[in-house]
Amino acid sequence: MTLPSTRSGLRRNLRPTAKVLPEHARSHNRSLVLQSLFHAGPSSRADLSRETGLTRVTISDLVSELMSDGLLSELGAKPGSRVGKPATLVGLRSEANHILAVDLSDEDRLCGAVVDLSGAILERRDVALEGRTGDAAVALVVDLCRDLLALTDRPLLGVGVATPGLVDEDGVVLQAPNLGWTALPLAQVLGNALNLPVHVANDANTAALGEFTFGDAGEHGLMLVRVGKGVGAGLLIEGMLLAGQHLAAGEIGHMTIDERGEQCACGRTGCLETILSAPALRHALEGLDDAAARKVLTRAGRYLGTTIAPIISALDLREVVLSGPAELLGGPLLDTALGVLRRRCMPVVGEDVDLRLPALGEDVVLTGAAVLVLSGQLGVS
Repeated sequence: MTLPSTRSGLRRNLRPTAKVLPEHARSHNRSLVLQSLFHAGPSSRADLSRETGLTRVTISDLVSELMSDGLLSELGAKPGSRVGKPATLVGLRSEANHILAVDLSDEDRLCGAVVDLSGAILERRDVALEGRTGDAAVALVVDLCRDLLALTDRPLLGVGVATPGLVDEDGVVLQAPNLGWTALPLAQVLGNALNLPVHVANDANTAALGEFTFGDAGEHGLMLVRVGKGVGAGLLIEGMLLAGQHLAAGEIGHMTIDERGEQCACGRTGCLETILSAPALRHALEGLDDAAARKVLTRAGRYLGTTIAPIISALDLREVVLSGPAELLGGPLLDTALGVLRRRCMPVVGEDVDLRLPALGEDVVLTGAAVLVLSGQLGVS
Protein backbone atom coordinates (compact mmCIF):
# COMPACT_ATOMS: atom_id res chain seq x y z
CA MET A 1 0.00 0.00 0.00
CA THR A 2 1.25 3.47 -0.85
CA LEU A 3 0.16 6.91 0.17
CA PRO A 4 -2.63 8.23 -2.08
CA SER A 5 -2.08 11.24 -4.27
CA THR A 6 -2.65 14.51 -2.48
CA ARG A 7 -6.14 16.01 -2.41
CA SER A 8 -7.01 19.66 -1.92
CA GLY A 9 -6.14 20.65 1.63
CA LEU A 10 -4.19 17.50 2.40
CA ARG A 11 -0.56 17.04 3.38
CA ARG A 12 0.82 20.53 2.97
CA ASN A 13 4.31 21.28 4.17
CA LEU A 14 5.33 23.64 6.93
CA ARG A 15 7.89 26.34 6.27
CA PRO A 16 11.42 25.39 7.35
CA THR A 17 12.58 27.31 10.39
CA ALA A 18 16.33 26.55 10.40
CA LYS A 19 19.23 26.82 7.95
CA VAL A 20 20.61 23.65 6.40
CA LEU A 21 24.24 23.08 7.36
CA PRO A 22 26.65 21.07 5.16
CA GLU A 23 26.82 18.22 7.66
CA HIS A 24 23.05 17.91 7.46
CA ALA A 25 22.92 17.83 3.66
CA ARG A 26 22.20 14.12 3.23
CA SER A 27 19.46 14.12 5.85
CA HIS A 28 18.02 17.23 4.22
CA ASN A 29 18.06 15.58 0.78
CA ARG A 30 16.32 12.49 2.16
CA SER A 31 13.65 14.75 3.57
CA LEU A 32 13.21 16.48 0.22
CA VAL A 33 12.52 13.15 -1.47
CA LEU A 34 10.14 11.96 1.24
CA GLN A 35 8.40 15.33 1.35
CA SER A 36 7.83 15.29 -2.40
CA LEU A 37 6.37 11.78 -2.35
CA PHE A 38 4.28 12.57 0.72
CA HIS A 39 2.63 15.56 -0.97
CA ALA A 40 2.53 14.62 -4.64
CA GLY A 41 2.17 10.85 -4.43
CA PRO A 42 4.17 8.29 -6.46
CA SER A 43 6.75 9.73 -8.85
CA SER A 44 9.51 8.57 -11.14
CA ARG A 45 13.13 9.20 -10.27
CA ALA A 46 13.31 11.77 -13.07
CA ASP A 47 10.25 13.57 -11.70
CA LEU A 48 11.80 13.58 -8.22
CA SER A 49 14.97 15.12 -9.64
CA ARG A 50 12.98 17.90 -11.28
CA GLU A 51 10.81 18.46 -8.21
CA THR A 52 13.65 18.58 -5.66
CA GLY A 53 16.41 20.11 -7.78
CA LEU A 54 18.74 17.21 -6.91
CA THR A 55 20.78 15.40 -9.56
CA ARG A 56 19.52 12.12 -10.97
CA VAL A 57 22.55 10.34 -9.51
CA THR A 58 21.75 11.72 -6.06
CA ILE A 59 18.07 10.78 -6.42
CA SER A 60 18.93 7.25 -7.52
CA ASP A 61 21.22 6.83 -4.51
CA LEU A 62 18.65 8.23 -2.07
CA VAL A 63 15.80 6.13 -3.48
CA SER A 64 17.91 2.98 -3.15
CA GLU A 65 18.73 3.89 0.45
CA LEU A 66 15.11 4.62 1.32
CA MET A 67 13.99 1.37 -0.28
CA SER A 68 16.56 -0.51 1.81
CA ASP A 69 15.13 1.24 4.88
CA GLY A 70 11.67 -0.05 3.94
CA LEU A 71 10.19 3.42 3.44
CA LEU A 72 9.79 3.29 -0.36
CA SER A 73 8.80 0.68 -2.92
CA GLU A 74 8.73 0.47 -6.70
CA LEU A 75 5.20 0.47 -8.14
CA GLY A 76 5.72 -0.40 -11.78
CA ALA A 77 5.85 1.60 -15.00
CA LYS A 78 4.65 5.18 -15.08
CA PRO A 79 1.39 5.42 -17.07
CA GLY A 80 1.77 7.13 -20.43
CA SER A 81 5.52 6.56 -20.67
CA ARG A 82 7.02 7.31 -24.07
CA VAL A 83 8.68 4.83 -26.38
CA GLY A 84 11.77 3.27 -24.86
CA LYS A 85 12.45 2.06 -21.36
CA PRO A 86 9.44 3.13 -19.26
CA ALA A 87 9.99 5.20 -16.13
CA THR A 88 9.35 3.34 -12.89
CA LEU A 89 7.24 4.93 -10.17
CA VAL A 90 8.33 4.87 -6.54
CA GLY A 91 6.08 5.65 -3.59
CA LEU A 92 5.98 5.79 0.18
CA ARG A 93 4.99 2.60 1.94
CA SER A 94 2.40 3.93 4.35
CA GLU A 95 2.05 0.58 6.09
CA ALA A 96 5.77 -0.11 6.50
CA ASN A 97 6.21 1.83 9.74
CA HIS A 98 3.89 2.81 12.53
CA ILE A 99 3.75 5.75 14.93
CA LEU A 100 2.45 5.86 18.49
CA ALA A 101 0.30 8.97 19.01
CA VAL A 102 -0.80 10.11 22.47
CA ASP A 103 -3.28 12.85 23.42
CA LEU A 104 -3.20 14.10 27.03
CA SER A 105 -5.64 16.99 26.58
CA ASP A 106 -8.92 15.27 27.44
CA GLU A 107 -10.61 16.16 30.72
CA ASP A 108 -10.81 12.66 32.19
CA ARG A 109 -8.85 10.20 30.04
CA LEU A 110 -5.61 9.70 28.17
CA CYS A 111 -5.99 8.69 24.54
CA GLY A 112 -3.53 6.78 22.38
CA ALA A 113 -3.40 5.30 18.90
CA VAL A 114 -1.27 3.39 16.45
CA VAL A 115 -1.05 5.48 13.26
CA ASP A 116 0.44 4.71 9.85
CA LEU A 117 2.41 7.09 7.64
CA SER A 118 -0.73 8.31 5.86
CA GLY A 119 -2.22 9.52 9.14
CA ALA A 120 -4.72 6.66 9.34
CA ILE A 121 -5.54 5.51 12.87
CA LEU A 122 -5.25 1.72 13.05
CA GLU A 123 -5.72 0.95 16.75
CA ARG A 124 -6.88 2.94 19.78
CA ARG A 125 -6.55 2.69 23.51
CA ASP A 126 -7.94 4.96 26.23
CA VAL A 127 -7.25 4.95 29.95
CA ALA A 128 -9.10 6.82 32.68
CA LEU A 129 -7.10 9.64 34.27
CA GLU A 130 -9.07 9.45 37.53
CA GLY A 131 -7.65 12.70 38.83
CA ARG A 132 -4.01 11.58 38.64
CA THR A 133 -1.40 14.33 38.45
CA GLY A 134 2.38 14.57 38.84
CA ASP A 135 4.36 11.33 38.80
CA ALA A 136 1.19 9.23 38.84
CA ALA A 137 0.06 10.82 35.58
CA VAL A 138 3.49 10.22 34.03
CA ALA A 139 3.33 6.54 35.02
CA LEU A 140 -0.09 6.30 33.37
CA VAL A 141 1.29 7.74 30.12
CA VAL A 142 4.12 5.19 30.14
CA ASP A 143 1.65 2.36 30.69
CA LEU A 144 -0.57 3.58 27.85
CA CYS A 145 2.41 3.69 25.47
CA ARG A 146 3.40 0.16 26.43
CA ASP A 147 -0.15 -1.02 25.73
CA LEU A 148 0.05 0.59 22.29
CA LEU A 149 3.41 -1.05 21.63
CA ALA A 150 1.77 -4.44 22.07
CA LEU A 151 -0.71 -3.63 19.27
CA THR A 152 1.82 -3.38 16.43
CA ASP A 153 4.37 -5.68 14.86
CA ARG A 154 5.78 -3.04 12.52
CA PRO A 155 8.92 -0.94 13.00
CA LEU A 156 8.09 2.21 14.96
CA LEU A 157 9.24 5.63 13.83
CA GLY A 158 8.64 7.07 17.27
CA VAL A 159 6.11 8.48 19.70
CA GLY A 160 4.26 11.77 19.38
CA VAL A 161 2.71 13.28 22.51
CA ALA A 162 0.28 16.20 22.66
CA THR A 163 0.07 17.68 26.14
CA PRO A 164 -1.54 20.74 27.68
CA GLY A 165 0.83 23.45 28.90
CA LEU A 166 4.04 25.13 27.81
CA VAL A 167 6.50 22.78 26.09
CA ASP A 168 10.00 23.61 24.85
CA GLU A 169 11.73 22.26 21.75
CA ASP A 170 13.39 19.47 23.78
CA GLY A 171 10.07 18.07 24.94
CA VAL A 172 10.26 19.53 28.45
CA VAL A 173 6.84 20.43 29.83
CA LEU A 174 7.67 23.73 31.49
CA GLN A 175 4.26 24.16 33.04
CA ALA A 176 1.04 22.15 32.83
CA PRO A 177 -1.10 23.16 35.85
CA ASN A 178 -3.93 20.74 35.14
CA LEU A 179 -1.55 17.77 35.21
CA GLY A 180 0.61 19.08 38.05
CA TRP A 181 3.74 19.18 35.89
CA THR A 182 6.54 21.74 36.14
CA ALA A 183 9.86 21.44 34.26
CA LEU A 184 9.08 17.79 33.43
CA PRO A 185 11.43 16.32 30.75
CA LEU A 186 8.61 14.22 29.33
CA ALA A 187 10.31 13.35 26.04
CA GLN A 188 13.37 12.08 27.89
CA VAL A 189 11.35 10.16 30.48
CA LEU A 190 9.27 8.39 27.83
CA GLY A 191 12.27 7.86 25.55
CA ASN A 192 14.16 6.11 28.34
CA ALA A 193 11.16 3.99 29.29
CA LEU A 194 10.25 2.95 25.73
CA ASN A 195 13.64 3.09 23.98
CA LEU A 196 12.07 5.08 21.14
CA PRO A 197 12.38 8.62 19.78
CA VAL A 198 9.75 10.80 21.47
CA HIS A 199 8.43 14.18 20.31
CA VAL A 200 6.30 16.26 22.68
CA ALA A 201 4.40 19.47 21.92
CA ASN A 202 1.54 21.56 23.21
CA ASP A 203 -1.83 19.98 22.43
CA ALA A 204 -3.33 22.99 20.64
CA ASN A 205 -0.22 23.41 18.49
CA THR A 206 -0.30 19.70 17.73
CA ALA A 207 -3.96 19.83 16.73
CA ALA A 208 -3.21 22.78 14.44
CA LEU A 209 -0.51 20.70 12.72
CA GLY A 210 -2.96 17.83 12.28
CA GLU A 211 -5.64 20.04 10.74
CA PHE A 212 -3.11 21.79 8.51
CA THR A 213 -1.47 18.59 7.28
CA PHE A 214 -4.42 16.21 6.94
CA GLY A 215 -7.55 18.34 7.42
CA ASP A 216 -9.30 21.12 5.52
CA ALA A 217 -7.22 24.12 6.60
CA GLY A 218 -6.70 26.81 3.98
CA GLU A 219 -3.54 28.71 3.13
CA HIS A 220 -4.41 32.04 4.75
CA GLY A 221 -3.67 31.54 8.43
CA LEU A 222 -5.21 29.25 11.01
CA MET A 223 -6.08 29.57 14.67
CA LEU A 224 -7.11 26.31 16.31
CA VAL A 225 -8.69 26.64 19.74
CA ARG A 226 -8.42 23.43 21.73
CA VAL A 227 -10.98 22.91 24.50
CA GLY A 228 -10.29 20.01 26.83
CA LYS A 229 -9.21 19.90 30.44
CA GLY A 230 -7.90 23.40 29.73
CA VAL A 231 -8.11 25.87 26.85
CA GLY A 232 -5.32 26.81 24.44
CA ALA A 233 -4.77 27.78 20.82
CA GLY A 234 -2.35 26.91 18.06
CA LEU A 235 -1.47 29.59 15.49
CA LEU A 236 -0.18 28.86 11.99
CA ILE A 237 0.81 31.76 9.74
CA GLU A 238 1.99 30.98 6.18
CA GLY A 239 2.80 27.43 7.20
CA MET A 240 4.79 28.47 10.27
CA LEU A 241 3.75 27.55 13.78
CA LEU A 242 4.05 30.52 16.15
CA ALA A 243 5.73 29.85 19.49
CA GLY A 244 6.39 33.23 21.07
CA GLN A 245 9.24 34.46 23.25
CA HIS A 246 8.06 32.42 26.25
CA LEU A 247 6.64 29.53 24.17
CA ALA A 248 3.22 30.83 25.21
CA ALA A 249 1.74 31.96 21.89
CA GLY A 250 -1.90 30.88 21.88
CA GLU A 251 -2.19 30.38 25.65
CA ILE A 252 -5.56 32.10 25.74
CA GLY A 253 -6.92 29.85 28.50
CA HIS A 254 -5.09 31.81 31.17
CA MET A 255 -6.12 35.26 30.01
CA THR A 256 -8.17 36.96 32.71
CA ILE A 257 -11.70 37.69 31.50
CA ASP A 258 -13.54 38.09 34.82
CA GLU A 259 -11.58 39.33 37.82
CA ARG A 260 -14.47 38.34 40.10
CA GLY A 261 -14.70 34.86 38.60
CA GLU A 262 -13.64 31.44 39.85
CA GLN A 263 -10.12 30.43 40.78
CA CYS A 264 -8.17 28.69 38.02
CA ALA A 265 -5.75 25.76 38.32
CA CYS A 266 -2.94 28.24 37.56
CA GLY A 267 -3.70 30.06 40.83
CA ARG A 268 -5.22 33.17 39.27
CA THR A 269 -8.88 34.18 39.21
CA GLY A 270 -11.27 34.46 36.29
CA CYS A 271 -9.22 32.84 33.52
CA LEU A 272 -11.03 31.94 30.28
CA GLU A 273 -10.74 28.22 30.99
CA THR A 274 -12.75 28.58 34.22
CA ILE A 275 -15.70 29.18 31.86
CA LEU A 276 -14.77 27.50 28.56
CA SER A 277 -12.89 24.32 29.52
CA ALA A 278 -14.82 21.07 29.08
CA PRO A 279 -15.04 20.38 32.84
CA ALA A 280 -16.25 23.94 33.50
CA LEU A 281 -18.90 23.71 30.79
CA ARG A 282 -20.14 20.30 31.97
CA HIS A 283 -20.34 21.55 35.55
CA ALA A 284 -22.26 24.67 34.51
CA LEU A 285 -24.71 22.61 32.41
CA GLU A 286 -25.42 19.97 35.01
CA GLY A 287 -29.16 19.63 35.74
CA LEU A 288 -30.24 22.46 33.40
CA ASP A 289 -33.12 22.33 30.94
CA ASP A 290 -32.53 23.11 27.26
CA ALA A 291 -33.29 26.83 27.54
CA ALA A 292 -30.99 27.36 30.52
CA ALA A 293 -28.25 25.25 28.91
CA ARG A 294 -28.44 27.37 25.79
CA LYS A 295 -27.86 30.51 27.89
CA VAL A 296 -24.75 28.96 29.45
CA LEU A 297 -23.31 27.96 26.06
CA THR A 298 -24.18 31.34 24.55
CA ARG A 299 -22.34 33.08 27.40
CA ALA A 300 -19.27 30.89 26.87
CA GLY A 301 -19.36 31.61 23.13
CA ARG A 302 -19.54 35.33 23.84
CA TYR A 303 -16.45 35.14 26.07
CA LEU A 304 -14.59 33.11 23.45
CA GLY A 305 -15.41 35.51 20.62
CA THR A 306 -14.49 38.54 22.74
CA THR A 307 -11.15 36.95 23.70
CA ILE A 308 -9.98 35.93 20.25
CA ALA A 309 -11.39 38.80 18.14
CA PRO A 310 -8.32 41.05 18.75
CA ILE A 311 -6.03 38.16 17.80
CA ILE A 312 -7.94 37.46 14.58
CA SER A 313 -7.86 41.16 13.65
CA ALA A 314 -4.20 41.69 14.55
CA LEU A 315 -3.01 38.67 12.56
CA ASP A 316 -5.62 39.01 9.78
CA LEU A 317 -6.65 35.36 10.07
CA ARG A 318 -9.46 33.91 8.01
CA GLU A 319 -9.97 30.57 9.70
CA VAL A 320 -10.67 29.54 13.29
CA VAL A 321 -11.12 25.87 14.20
CA LEU A 322 -12.78 24.97 17.49
CA SER A 323 -11.60 21.55 18.69
CA GLY A 324 -13.06 19.65 21.63
CA PRO A 325 -16.33 17.93 22.62
CA ALA A 326 -18.63 18.63 19.66
CA GLU A 327 -21.77 18.31 21.80
CA LEU A 328 -20.57 21.29 23.84
CA LEU A 329 -18.86 23.42 21.21
CA GLY A 330 -21.21 23.09 18.26
CA GLY A 331 -24.52 24.90 18.09
CA PRO A 332 -25.09 27.99 20.27
CA LEU A 333 -21.50 28.30 21.54
CA LEU A 334 -19.99 28.25 18.04
CA ASP A 335 -22.74 30.40 16.51
CA THR A 336 -22.43 33.05 19.23
CA ALA A 337 -18.62 33.14 19.02
CA LEU A 338 -18.78 33.59 15.25
CA GLY A 339 -21.28 36.41 15.58
CA VAL A 340 -19.07 38.18 18.12
CA LEU A 341 -16.01 37.75 15.87
CA ARG A 342 -17.78 39.31 12.91
CA ARG A 343 -18.98 42.26 14.99
CA ARG A 344 -15.72 42.93 16.82
CA CYS A 345 -13.14 42.40 14.07
CA MET A 346 -12.47 45.15 11.56
CA PRO A 347 -14.96 44.73 8.68
CA VAL A 348 -12.52 43.50 6.03
CA VAL A 349 -11.47 40.67 8.40
CA GLY A 350 -14.75 39.97 10.19
CA GLU A 351 -16.84 39.61 7.04
CA ASP A 352 -14.56 36.87 5.77
CA VAL A 353 -13.68 34.99 8.98
CA ASP A 354 -14.84 31.39 9.32
CA LEU A 355 -15.31 29.45 12.57
CA ARG A 356 -15.85 25.71 12.38
CA LEU A 357 -15.23 22.36 14.04
CA PRO A 358 -12.19 20.38 12.78
CA ALA A 359 -12.54 18.26 9.65
CA LEU A 360 -10.79 15.44 11.53
CA GLY A 361 -13.12 15.64 14.54
CA GLU A 362 -11.63 14.50 17.83
CA ASP A 363 -8.89 12.67 15.93
CA VAL A 364 -7.23 15.99 15.08
CA VAL A 365 -4.96 15.85 18.15
CA LEU A 366 -3.86 12.23 17.65
CA THR A 367 -3.25 12.88 13.96
CA GLY A 368 -1.23 15.95 14.84
CA ALA A 369 0.84 13.89 17.27
CA ALA A 370 1.70 11.61 14.33
CA VAL A 371 2.77 14.71 12.34
CA LEU A 372 5.24 15.53 15.16
CA VAL A 373 6.98 12.20 14.48
CA LEU A 374 6.77 12.45 10.69
CA SER A 375 8.40 15.86 10.88
CA GLY A 376 10.92 15.00 13.58
CA GLN A 377 12.07 11.65 12.19
CA LEU A 378 11.60 11.98 8.42
CA GLY A 379 11.49 15.73 7.86
CA VAL A 380 7.99 15.32 6.44
CA SER A 381 5.10 17.61 7.30
